[in-house]
Amino acid sequence: MSSNKTEIHFVLNGSKVSAVVGNNQNIVELLNQLNFRGARESCGQGLCGACTVLIDDIAYSGCLEFAAMLDGKEVKTIEGLEKNGVLDPIQEAFVEAGAFQCGFCTPGFILMISQLLDKNPNPSEAEIRHYLSGNLCRCGAYPEIIKATFLAIEKRKVIN
Repeated sequence: MSSNKTEIHFVLNGSKVSAVVGNNQNIVELLNQLNFRGARESCGQGLCGACTVLIDDIAYSGCLEFAAMLDGKEVKTIEGLEKNGVLDPIQEAFVEAGAFQCGFCTPGFILMISQLLDKNPNPSEAEIRHYLSGNLCRCGAYPEIIKATFLAIEKRKVIN
């Protein structure tokens, strides 16, 4: 293997994965190579949240982080939230609340809300807005995203 390539092993959405990555390859590029398209590079500066992935349950900007850092980690993308053909309650809430227009930013918002609700299952509106302040929706679906978050909170109470 050349010196500018590294072999990594990690868990992606519950499945073990091995990949050879370039030293300058970012996480979004690797995920695209693996046919996971939910994390999207938009700003390329970690400012919009469209490339959000969860690594060991912590949100990261996939456009800023090198793919090699995934070695030995557990990674979750938007594709990993649904289980056995059933959407996660947050995904259901986004559909029911119409919390998207073009959908480009939606995966990042959903993953951030997932992380928030895992840490704080009953946040206030101010806490939600603060937590999501690093995610941008160019379509302006913010009121619906807040509504979807509260709907997801209620849906999670039913299943827990």
